[in-house]
Amino acid sequence: MKKTYKYNFTVRGYELDSFGHVNNAVYLNYLEQARWEIMNEFNLLDYFKKTKNFLIVIETNIKYINELNIFDNTFIDTSMQKSGFYLIFSQMIRNKDTNQKIAKAEIKCIFVDKDRTPLDVPKILTDSL
Repeated sequence: MKKTYKYNFTVRGYELDSFGHVNNAVYLNYLEQARWEIMNEFNLLDYFKKTKNFLIVIETNIKYINELNIFDNTFIDTSMQKSGFYLIFSQMIRNKDTNQKIAKAEIKCIFVDKDRTPLDVPKILTDSL
């Protein structure tokens, strides 16, 4: 069974569009922050600084299911899997109070060095997959 990481947050007013719900582009920020929390948990920020390697998103697939509104208590469940040189994040945004699905996404990433040469997924991550 894949390990799942949970990121909790509350919808803020400045994230709303003119229709009063969260703008669709903001969901990408939510998903990215959930991934940064995982990178922090694995101490990858130190790894990035030390090696000059970094993670880049090469593909995003998102399906919007329901809307979010101001002050909705929300969470993102994220799991990771390695596929070749790729690290794939499967993410689900849910309303914390109702458990209603809000959006689901698959984010394909790759590690590269300072010259943008693709690298294998670091062992620090593959040991936990």
